Amino acid sequence: MSKMNQITNAGALKLQHASAQLQTQGITGAGANTVTKVQFADVLQKEADKAQSVQFSKHAVQRVRERGIEMTDGLLKDLNQAVSKAREKGARDVVIIGESGAFIVNVPHNVVVTTMSGTEMRENIFTNIDSAVLM
Repeated sequence: MSKMNQITNAGALKLQHASAQLQTQGITGAGANTVTKVQFADVLQKEADKAQSVQFSKHAVQRVRERGIEMTDGLLKDLNQAVSKAREKGARDVVIIGESGAFIVNVPHNVVVTTMSGTEMRENIFTNIDSAVLM
């Protein structure tokens, strides 16, 4: 697999999606920002979770935006579990198929390479995939 230009973590992708929704709803500026106290342990745990969570290539981030796929906590949890199961079985490149669509993941690098919606999956052929996980 060629070297990725930019990797985005799933949490950042969720924030980008939420920000885009707030902007379309007209909620921007000071009203969109709230100050909360954050414990060091919470920040440390979030950073540890990010390190273990799947990352998204620049291409995958673009596809998520174009296709309007909402990156919820549940979806991210399911993706991470699917990648973990694939890793346990020795998979290298896996297609993970769920209700939100299909995600092509390079397991050794823990990177979502691309994604497609459910309607786009119908006429497509997946190549260079050694495993599939249904979630």
